[in-house]
Amino acid sequence: MKRFSDPAARNAPFIASVLAEILPKAGLVLEIGSGTGQHADAFTRKFPHLQWQPTNADDLQSIFAWRAESGAPNFLEPLAFDLFDDVPPILAADAIYSANVIHIAPAEATPRLFMHAGALLQAGAPLVIYGPFKYRERQLEPSNVSFDAWLHERYPGGGIREFETVCEVAAAAGFDFISDIEMPANNRVLVFRKAQ
Repeated sequence: MKRFSDPAARNAPFIASVLAEILPKAGLVLEIGSGTGQHADAFTRKFPHLQWQPTNADDLQSIFAWRAESGAPNFLEPLAFDLFDDVPPILAADAIYSANVIHIAPAEATPRLFMHAGALLQAGAPLVIYGPFKYRERQLEPSNVSFDAWLHERYPGGGIREFETVCEVAAAAGFDFISDIEMPANNRVLVFRKAQ
């Protein structure tokens, strides 16, 4: 069954404008945590020169439905993948994109994301993470205070992750921090690249 998320529909154009400056001119993008499949649908249309590989830990049916409706040849068949799996379902990627994943997963998912990315990406390739973040020297926005409380209640081990901690995990995994981009609704895009 095809599912629809209002936030995914609203944020896709803004994310696409950022991705246009980051993603390679050709190759395969691995999306970790494709959710409903709406971002995969939007970005395969926006970036027809890229192969888009959606994945999700469970419930692939909505992604299959969006893919069937799209018919885009670069919208690849979704694959099951959990960050706590031993190995990813593909051998290599030219970029990795993950939206709204690490804050709904346990904190241990963050180093797992960078571990898998390190195995899949070549030096210089980007890892792009979208979602809310908190900062050590900055008060969390009121809307994100409420969202963080909801995450703790809804997802065991979930919660808005600290920017500085994510950067420390990235550095330990061999990734350089590139940019922190402000997005609507108190979200961010963090860009990392695998170190040379």
